[in-house]
Amino acid sequence: MEFTHFDEQGNARMVDVTEKGETVREAVAKGRIRVSEECFGKIKEGTMAKGDVLGVARIAGIMGAKRTSELIPLCHILNLTKLNVDFVMYPERCEIEAVCTAKTTGKTGVEMEALTGVSVTLLTIYDMCKAVDKTMEIGEIHLAEKTGGKSGHFVNPKEQKGHFVNLQEQGGE
Repeated sequence: MEFTHFDEQGNARMVDVTEKGETVREAVAKGRIRVSEECFGKIKEGTMAKGDVLGVARIAGIMGAKRTSELIPLCHILNLTKLNVDFVMYPERCEIEAVCTAKTTGKTGVEMEALTGVSVTLLTIYDMCKAVDKTMEIGEIHLAEKTGGKSGHFVNPKEQKGHFVNLQEQGGE
């Protein structure tokens, strides 16, 4: 099996995964947004004028992850069985880390869904807070961990022990 997005003539195509076996696949992506002290306080206290920033951002991230195949060219449509968005607050740095976990049983991985989910989550925080803080910075978006498929378990070396969600300990494969 050859996995490429180009045919023999160099034309774009979706990779044919027909012959691949189905496995349970799970991916965790993370990213951060740095905000002003005032903005961080309003998010934490739930007093932002536009409403519950993290609640809306969580829903947006889940919705975004579900639409990955519509946003990323040649991405397969996946039957997602789990999508979570969680947050870690870092008051000393006025940062919010978004963590998106995506899961399916299928022939192709869910890394793009997790990365899209975390990206849409962070963009939604920005959108809901831009009236208070125009200096916000989004960054550090990365695949933290994934399981399943031919390549098996991967943990990004940038993740520190105890800082990432270990999928195998949580029942992932």
